[in-house]
Amino acid sequence: MSRQGRRWLEAFLDMLAAERGAARNTLDAYERDIADYLAFAAARGGPGEMTPDGVRAFLADLSERGLKASSAARRLSAVRQFHRFLYTEGLVGTDPTAAIEGPRLGRPLPKMVSVAEVDALFGAAQAQAARDDLSPAARARALRMRCLIEMLYATGLRVSELIALPLSAATTRERFLVVRGKGDKDRLVPLNEAARLAALAHLDALKAGGAGEGRWLFPSDGESGHLTRQAFARDLKGLAAAAGLSPAKVSPHVLRHAFASHLLQNGADLRVVQELLGHADIATTQIYTHILDERLKSLVRDLHPLAGEG
Repeated sequence: MSRQGRRWLEAFLDMLAAERGAARNTLDAYERDIADYLAFAAARGGPGEMTPDGVRAFLADLSERGLKASSAARRLSAVRQFHRFLYTEGLVGTDPTAAIEGPRLGRPLPKMVSVAEVDALFGAAQAQAARDDLSPAARARALRMRCLIEMLYATGLRVSELIALPLSAATTRERFLVVRGKGDKDRLVPLNEAARLAALAHLDALKAGGAGEGRWLFPSDGESGHLTRQAFARDLKGLAAAAGLSPAKVSPHVLRHAFASHLLQNGADLRVVQELLGHADIATTQIYTHILDERLKSLVRDLHPLAGEG
């Protein structure tokens, strides 16, 4: 990457952080994607010399490297935003991505787990925490996992929001949490009694282990100071296996989808689910409309006065 390319990339990342409130993980993803593009563009004179044909050649290169269409589309989206930034800032005279069509994508539906499968996870978590043969450290980990899945399914939080909950989330007397999500926007999420009790049990275990006075509800010795999403995902797959479920089917993100899907199946309004998930645009939430379609078909079939005729 040239010095100029590095300067432009750093300016773009600064804009994302300052104007859009992009999180560190988001900035890291943009940096990786655009650094890869800049390395390709360097052989063509740098990003300022790229043409639409050059951008198409980059997409072809991604395909040859075996990237999925969804990954290539994400990479192109980052490159589009980068070039738009360069153009609007007056750093280049044209935007070579303006006329580029992205890879054709299907509309992937989120992985689904049933209410019975979620119940099986909860049952396995409770059984592990109640075992008599656990060391204090192992019991603390079991109580942490029970707290994590209870709170995730109760609130629908993003995994990044969940693992960074403050310690005060375990002691609130309210029936909701105030969560700061993407773009530093606050929103209210529900907190049911099962999640509150699981959080209190986890907090008691933290205090017994001498870790109940810190900042985070799920503390860790890592750089961030709290549990990583990779560690949570790994432990959740272990719990899934213990519950008799396929580990490949279960992840923190799948439980967030279950929260939304099960609400809609039981009659929740799509706009309400949008607010609870923290989606800025209803279009993001509309991936769940297949659930609404099935519910509407059932309503018409069961309640329409002429449904049984013919």
